[in-house]
Amino acid sequence: MTKSGYHHGDLRATILAAAAEQIAADGVDAVSLRGLARRAGVSHAAPAHHFGDRAGLLTALAIEGFDLLAAELAGAGSDFREVAVAYIRFALRHRGHFDVMYRGDLLRTDDPELARARTDSGVALRAGVAELPARRSPERDRATQLAAWSLVHGFATLWREGALANSALTTSDDPETLARAMIDTVQFD
Repeated sequence: MTKSGYHHGDLRATILAAAAEQIAADGVDAVSLRGLARRAGVSHAAPAHHFGDRAGLLTALAIEGFDLLAAELAGAGSDFREVAVAYIRFALRHRGHFDVMYRGDLLRTDDPELARARTDSGVALRAGVAELPARRSPERDRATQLAAWSLVHGFATLWREGALANSALTTSDDPETLARAMIDTVQFD
């Protein structure tokens, strides 16, 4: 985003978009409020007015990410395979958000909006897991939910990091096709 990218619109949204772009391109360590202000063509104090500090900015970005993830998962319906693919699709399309969403060391973990957004996305992910065969106990349900989340999060991370490129384990260059095939082999019972 250049200095001409901000035209007295929604500065908060502009800064969040710039942060997501920069994290996706350069990693979270490259983000600073001053740098984002420069990119938006505003004073260095403007982002601090909206977010307070870097942790506030990254928390807002994580909240936005969890809200986007919840919408993506809800749009996938209740079939676990499609919910899982939606999670992976989100991780690939929203790299900047995904890179901060689970990083408690970077966020204001006591932020009530963050807690709400995490809960909403968790409910959407568990909706797909609920369609799996019935469990025998609440403990087994929780273990199944953890296994399902770990499966899709791990796959998304491996794909994003390039660990699956040219791997003998992959049968497709399309992450969604590969994820569906992988999920079809898993038994959650």
